[in-house]
Amino acid sequence: MITLDALVHFYETLTPETVADFDTFYAADAHFVDPFNDVRGVAAIQAIFRHMFSQLEAPRFAVTERFVRRTQVVLIWDLHCRLAGQPVTITGASHLRLDAAGRVCMHRDFWDAASEVYEKLPLIGGLMRCARRRLSAPQSTPE
Repeated sequence: MITLDALVHFYETLTPETVADFDTFYAADAHFVDPFNDVRGVAAIQAIFRHMFSQLEAPRFAVTERFVRRTQVVLIWDLHCRLAGQPVTITGASHLRLDAAGRVCMHRDFWDAASEVYEKLPLIGGLMRCARRRLSAPQSTPE
């Protein structure tokens, strides 16, 4: 039986080399969804994390909170990395469902790609920040 502590340790110490170990923690037909991907199977999930390591400088996850209810887990995390040479922290949450052996059979990540990534990119960032300012509700002032 895989423990939640072991799974969190796997995420927090993930490296390009340990991406190969996803099959220890994930069911063979696990479903993974994030703002950019929707895949099934360990090989497809490994490809996503290999891609992350090729696109980001020194990515590292830090799990800051965990909530467990029977076979469901929510992890709140920060992804620390460098993007276009600048330090970036992306905050998100993962909803996990575990099978009878404690392996992840469903993994859905929730994070805001617009504010956490796009706004921090050199060219598109200014446009995204402008759009957010135009679309956000006006701030009310206390009376």
